[in-house]
Amino acid sequence: MPAKGKYMLNGQEQVGLYKQYCYIRQYQLLVLLLGISILSCVVLLVLFFALQLNALEHPAFVGVVSCGLALLGAVFAMVCCTETLFQRWMRLLAVAVWACLLIMGFVFTLSGSVTRAWDQVPFFLFTIFTVYTMMPFQMRDAVILSLVTSVSHIVVLSIVLTTSSKPPTFLTYQLVSNGVIFLCGNVVGAFHKVLMARALRQTFLDTLSCLEIRMKLEIEKRQQENLLQSVLPVYISMEMKLAIIERLKESKDAQQRLVKDNNFHSLYVKRHENVSILYADIVGFTRLASDCSPKELVIMLNELFGKFDQIAKENECMRIKILGDCYYCVSGLPVSLPRHARNCVKMGLDMCEAIKQVREATGVDINMRVGVHSGNVLCGVIGLRKWQFDVWSHDVTLANHMESGGLPGRVHITEATLKHLNKAYEVEEGNGHLRDPYLKEQNINTYLVIDPRSKESSVSSQRKTKQCRHNDGLKMRASVRMTRYLESWGAAKPFAHLQSRELCTPTGNCDLHANGKLRKDIPLRSLVCPRTTDRNRSQKSKFDEELYNKMVMTIDGLSSSKQWIKSEEMFSFTLWFTKKELEKQYRAIDLPGFKYYIGCASFIFLCIFVVQMCVAKQPQDLGVSFGVSTCILLLTLCVCFAGHLPRFFPERLASCQWLSTVSEAVGKKPFVRLPLAVASTAVILIIAVINLCFFPFPELCNNTAALTNATEFEASHGLFFMPYVVYCCLLGIVACGVFLRVSVELKLIFLVLASIGYYIIILQTHSNLFECYGSVLYPNGTSDTILEQSGLMKHPKVMSCVYISLFLITMVFLTQQTEYYCRQDFLLKNKNRQEQDKIETMENLNRLLLENVLPAHVASLFVGENKKNEDLYYKSYDCVCVMFASVPDFKEFYTECDINKEGLECLRLLNEIIADFDELLSKPKFSGVEKIKTIGSTYMAAAGLSVTAGQDNNQPAQDRERQHTQIGNMVEFAIALVGKLDGINRHSFNSFRLRVGINYGPVIAGVIGARKPQYDIWGNTVNVSSRMESTGELGKIQVTEETSNVLQKLGYSCECRGMIKVKGKGELRTFFVCTDMSKSQGIALS
Repeated sequence: MPAKGKYMLNGQEQVGLYKQYCYIRQYQLLVLLLGISILSCVVLLVLFFALQLNALEHPAFVGVVSCGLALLGAVFAMVCCTETLFQRWMRLLAVAVWACLLIMGFVFTLSGSVTRAWDQVPFFLFTIFTVYTMMPFQMRDAVILSLVTSVSHIVVLSIVLTTSSKPPTFLTYQLVSNGVIFLCGNVVGAFHKVLMARALRQTFLDTLSCLEIRMKLEIEKRQQENLLQSVLPVYISMEMKLAIIERLKESKDAQQRLVKDNNFHSLYVKRHENVSILYADIVGFTRLASDCSPKELVIMLNELFGKFDQIAKENECMRIKILGDCYYCVSGLPVSLPRHARNCVKMGLDMCEAIKQVREATGVDINMRVGVHSGNVLCGVIGLRKWQFDVWSHDVTLANHMESGGLPGRVHITEATLKHLNKAYEVEEGNGHLRDPYLKEQNINTYLVIDPRSKESSVSSQRKTKQCRHNDGLKMRASVRMTRYLESWGAAKPFAHLQSRELCTPTGNCDLHANGKLRKDIPLRSLVCPRTTDRNRSQKSKFDEELYNKMVMTIDGLSSSKQWIKSEEMFSFTLWFTKKELEKQYRAIDLPGFKYYIGCASFIFLCIFVVQMCVAKQPQDLGVSFGVSTCILLLTLCVCFAGHLPRFFPERLASCQWLSTVSEAVGKKPFVRLPLAVASTAVILIIAVINLCFFPFPELCNNTAALTNATEFEASHGLFFMPYVVYCCLLGIVACGVFLRVSVELKLIFLVLASIGYYIIILQTHSNLFECYGSVLYPNGTSDTILEQSGLMKHPKVMSCVYISLFLITMVFLTQQTEYYCRQDFLLKNKNRQEQDKIETMENLNRLLLENVLPAHVASLFVGENKKNEDLYYKSYDCVCVMFASVPDFKEFYTECDINKEGLECLRLLNEIIADFDELLSKPKFSGVEKIKTIGSTYMAAAGLSVTAGQDNNQPAQDRERQHTQIGNMVEFAIALVGKLDGINRHSFNSFRLRVGINYGPVIAGVIGARKPQYDIWGNTVNVSSRMESTGELGKIQVTEETSNVLQKLGYSCECRGMIKVKGKGELRTFFVCTDMSKSQGIALS
């Protein structure tokens, strides 16, 4: 039975499926046996009457064959009409078939005037062999029935012959020969059954595994698409997905990848016109965040931006990116919308209203400042890592300044946006030029939108609500009040969409909202979906149920006629694969069990030897033929089992390593094992009959007067040797079938050629010998009347031809059926392997995608069996080095005109710069550096984020040294960036220079946003690092005084710049890191 627990289905379900699967296979084989048996009965009756035999003289034969035909026909009709009946009465029907064959065998044996020890041995051998190979019995039942068949034949004949008036002289030897033949049939049948049971079980497991892999592949595809679409719009994500898959395939060839890297990197950017851009900033959030714990900060940001994402969805806006506490989105992407300006303005007003509710409910002094502008954008993705959908254009820059030049609680719009509103909102003068120099420089007229809801609200009710709510939480910190209130919004967790969507309702969404708005009358905790363990259990159950149903459908799709129907994968008659490459692979598969085929064939040879030694008149005459054959088979066995010899003689054969090599070559090399199979089979087929050719023809057969005592004549001349030679030939035919996975064409050739050879010997070359034996058995008849006296199943010549034909047909059909099963098993394994490769590609792609959204150590929490998508991720770090590196000259370089495709070619160069920066991250030296994001032409990275929990507190000296090393690595990374940019300058004939700011200290890291999850870091360290860049100088790395002290201890020289004014920090003493530009260029080129 299949191993329990290997797959997701439980043991009971696997057992049930395996039984159904076995029923189909056993059904096919039983139908095949019934067909052969019915055909044999029909042929016997036709042959009986065609030879003009008298039914009155052989009533038992005609009666038992007719009854057997009727019974087998009835069973065949019942089985073919409905497979359900077969499943219910399977074993009972099989027992009926076995009993029918057994009764027929005994009637054939005991009917007629002459009974010999060799009577109907082939028929009982056929019954024994088919019990194992074609009847639906367990091994124990098959052994019992076969032993009953064997023993009953030997016992009945022993009683009948010993109690007769003239018992045979060599009865004991003949009965021993019968026992050896039956033993051979039992062993070979059991061998065949065990191997086919293993193959059937393996095919079942492969089918189950293949279905499971297909389902997992579908899940991986859905997760991959959801993941990619959570970061990028569909129209870009699909294009990037194909490029990534192509890159994964090409990455197997390093040289090919190297050639690829010499070309321009792919650019996934498109231009869109008539869109509106919204920038929004939470005023007062920086002061609030400084008082927050990591958990509170991440919860606040996730809840706030989750609410903003919901508002964006309601107003047909697409969130672009989150920058700290700044949120910006676009309406009119990817499909143009005529109401894009109204959508953005409405969203801005809704955002101000949401923050207003927070302020009134918590008493925390925060507000929303929103700027909106309408125009054209270039949107897409640049770089190789940490993809984030972004927009670029002069209009985007203007929208950003509209936000910074706006007023808290108001939506600040340009004249372009006002024209698109078509008087949908009342406005007033914005005077943005008085608050932002860029707006003044560009001579932009601005306006403030009047929220229609402000007229309807009551000032007194607002104050009352604010005072009430504020007094309720005066004793709490502002961050606690904010966190508790925002949690009631119930924003989805990051990557929650990767989980099963059937969590609370059939539609997959908890009833948190009514008509797109938060239901405030229901407590948050009462809305929480079932516990994660229950949810995971239900997902697993659903997967199991779907897998079970698909397996049932697959099993129901199998039928006994399937292999004869035209298939896209196999030819119906030859069973060859339609694809030549697949056929070549099948014929070259490893056969580790081939040595056991040889072992079984050798056992058949041994049985033939024992039988012929028992019945031969002069056994010593067989010495030469059997001696040569034994040498050939022993040599074959030694070759196959050479690898096992050192186990028995470890000291003598310790140096003979080639023995195991030879043994392995037999299983792995077709050109090695095929000659061995040919030699073994040929030896058995020839040795079975070769000794008949040297049998002396008794001259007394020509003298009928000498046949007065047939028993003495038969014994004295050893004529009973002839039927046993035929039985040995039948064992030789059976031996062709023990090579299960060897070329079916080779086996069929052997079967046909051997049968033809046996026919020739029986009907032509030694026909007189068989006729003589018939005359001995029936001395009162002539050559024309012996057949009438003996009947079909008693005449030596006719009986021999009948049984050779029966075994030939049986082995041909059984070989064909076995080949079909073997090929089906190979096909399933091949599909399994291909789909396993696909799912590995998908897993690699998912990991690549996720790690392009999150750092690797964070991504591991959201994928795999132990994913924690139900929790927010946040972590506090004591020491992280943060770097901002920008290319300020790019702003002047960027122009929008027809020559550069409205700025597209400028972005292509920026893509090359960022991509070259990203390539540095793949160097082992910078493995500790993590890219955070890009902001326009600014590159943000951090070092020290991959530290594991507990490292910050244990062994302070080592931790301090490690932290300082991270700072040094970040400086080296910055120097490498400068070198990369210099290389780009030389190739593009530009003079871009890098401006870098570095700082280190504590930060908070986390993942926020449900619709577009984003990893980010926050804290004073990040703000100061950003100021170090913005207040720095081109071509220089500016650091704080604390960072300078660490760098000097590491061996870097720093030049004091002096005190500079930093926004929000007052005056700070800063330093420039002294770097050798030529050295940095050398690093970049290397």
